[in-house]
Amino acid sequence: MAARTDLFQSPDYFGVDELLTEEHLMIRDAVRSYVKKEITPVIEDYAQRAEFPQQIVRQLGELGCFGPTVPVEYGGGGLDYISYGLMMQELERGDSGVRSTASVQGSLVMFPIYAYGSEAQKQKYLPKLASGEWLGCFGLTEPDHGSDPGSMLTTIKDAGDHVLLNGAKMWISNAPFAQVAVVWAKNEAGDITGLIVERGMEGFSTPTTHGKWSLRASSTGELVFDNVKVPKENILPGVKGIKGPLSCLTKARYGIAWGAIGAAMDCYDTALRYSQERIQFGKPIGAFQLQQKKLAEMITEITKAQLLNWRLGVLMNEGKVTPQQVSMAKRNSCEIATQVCRDARQMLGGMGITGEYPVMRHMMNLESVITYEGTHDIHLLITGMDVTGFNAFK
Repeated sequence: MAARTDLFQSPDYFGVDELLTEEHLMIRDAVRSYVKKEITPVIEDYAQRAEFPQQIVRQLGELGCFGPTVPVEYGGGGLDYISYGLMMQELERGDSGVRSTASVQGSLVMFPIYAYGSEAQKQKYLPKLASGEWLGCFGLTEPDHGSDPGSMLTTIKDAGDHVLLNGAKMWISNAPFAQVAVVWAKNEAGDITGLIVERGMEGFSTPTTHGKWSLRASSTGELVFDNVKVPKENILPGVKGIKGPLSCLTKARYGIAWGAIGAAMDCYDTALRYSQERIQFGKPIGAFQLQQKKLAEMITEITKAQLLNWRLGVLMNEGKVTPQQVSMAKRNSCEIATQVCRDARQMLGGMGITGEYPVMRHMMNLESVITYEGTHDIHLLITGMDVTGFNAFK
């Protein structure tokens, strides 16, 4: 497939850029340039072939997209959360699978090791993960337990200087290529515990998930544990219970809130340009009312989401954010991005389903993004419980 020229221009209808620092803009522009140079020219081909572009792991490490908020002493960037959000926005503008790779590495693997790990664990794992020398994955979801992770069946049993890990995890991004997995399992007392599992441990396998219509350029697999001996020094000492994995998901959902808007921006930008060039009935289709309605609604929703995300970033930086606020932003961004992509697809007509334009790929990717790390409906109920005080989950 011929490489596409990336003409993307970022919409900023309310001057949100003026709320950003010079450093924020520099970081965003560096990631945008990377996406234009390294992702856009090849991503359609990888998606069509359902193949993971392995070269991006080192590239993202060099760019500083893995664990950018982790302190510099552990190989991170020591940056704030708005910088992180902008990075995720630009990566997902390229492809949701590329952003997923970075989200998982930073929020779901490096964050729990940094927040809950021992000093020895931090020194051993974080620099290699930050540089992209190692790829990591996060094992929480199971074949029978998705939205209700507290009912997980994966277990660890004390066996002297190690524990025996048994069970399986499903829908795990990065799994087939990961050197390390942060896995959540129940100990004999029923407490959810985090542990670091390394590739090569006997009884640990990562079968690839095939046949996906979504996130085709992302690598997805299972984690299977058959009496895996995990040394006790690989257990995360700093957390017990469901709050451990949920705190990781809060960080990752924050990145998704920014990321999904990147996909929406790409589809809006594509549709706007197409509407100015495509002639029907003697004039550009952008001159017709129904097409203008679609574009006006797209830019309105993108603008609202940009402002919501910016405010969320400020609250995150100040340590004031609630998981419920992150849930609202994640759900909102995913919902409006899927709608923007669908409207853009309609505007492009038949061309919208081809790999010549990015719209259909974004559309298919977002069907996963709207589901993973808390489905659309679950996030609605989180907001509902927060405003009413009633728990609809029980």
